[in-house]
Amino acid sequence: MLAGGEGTRLRPLTLTVPKPVMPLAGRPFLSFMIEWLARHGVDEALLSCGFLAERVERVLGSEHAGVRLRYVVEREPLGTAGPVRLAYDEGLLEQRFLVLNGDVLTDIDLTAEIAQHERTGAAATLALVAVADPSGYGVVPTAPGGEVEAFLEKTDSPPTDRINAGAYVLELDEVAPRIAPGRAVSFERDVFPRMVGEDLYGFDAEGYWIDIGTPERYLEATWDLLAGAVESSLPERDASGSLVYSPASVIGAHVGPLAVLGAGSEVGAGSLIERAVLHDNVLVGADCVVRESVLGEGVEVGFGAAVEPGAMVGSGASIAVGARVPGSARVAPGEHVG
Repeated sequence: MLAGGEGTRLRPLTLTVPKPVMPLAGRPFLSFMIEWLARHGVDEALLSCGFLAERVERVLGSEHAGVRLRYVVEREPLGTAGPVRLAYDEGLLEQRFLVLNGDVLTDIDLTAEIAQHERTGAAATLALVAVADPSGYGVVPTAPGGEVEAFLEKTDSPPTDRINAGAYVLELDEVAPRIAPGRAVSFERDVFPRMVGEDLYGFDAEGYWIDIGTPERYLEATWDLLAGAVESSLPERDASGSLVYSPASVIGAHVGPLAVLGAGSEVGAGSLIERAVLHDNVLVGADCVVRESVLGEGVEVGFGAAVEPGAMVGSGASIAVGARVPGSARVAPGEHVG
């Protein structure tokens, strides 16, 4: 599992919390991916980490949902394929293995992808998902039998709506020797394009899929989880579709729809928390409004303040009495908004 990125597009939240374990609907993000793997019979996962790697291991530990977790650390960023070569050189991979992008929330059918891989005798099988607007992605056209025909970067007239979903079934001896050791290598730019015509297949995946790498998609994924649009083991939501983790205090406040309040959070009387995410230990004063935004751990919001849609407030920041955080604002960790 590729979990080494810095999550720059999710700053300021990821300045203090590594993206792989940033809370999503109140849970470390990768916990959803690990449970997805467990549902498809995977019992061991190797996490390739870089930025704040020790914190990822501290949060996830050595086992989750019956899946044994092991770690390799990228001392320098190695792209999407470089970590596979690193694990290969350390003797950590089986002959057939999965590679998964660590910033995707999905419930696509891995079992069916593996079955197709076996049936076709592929060297590599790539999950492909349909998106409404593929012009912002690289697309992967395939032949009727599933053989990948090309990798096409962003184009105004894509020949297919299927994009690379970041879930690969690979044969070790076929793929690892194609990855140069000791440097950054990309599957998408360096490896797979050279495998076209050499037992490289696409798997047309159905189900939920989203890349949570931007603030907008992070919130969208949260709302979809709360609404049950993607399979998960989240606890029951309240009548508004919201999750309030114990202990949290919301006496006299209005929470919902589709809000998340982390453990230890407090919301004052008369305040409104709507389609917003509060991480743990957030304190919101009375008569505040927080809409469609994210407040990092330990944020304090003063009486009568407002946080507008799209704002991202870093851990430990404070918002003064009556202050307004405008939409799409980025408040650094520890910063004071006067």
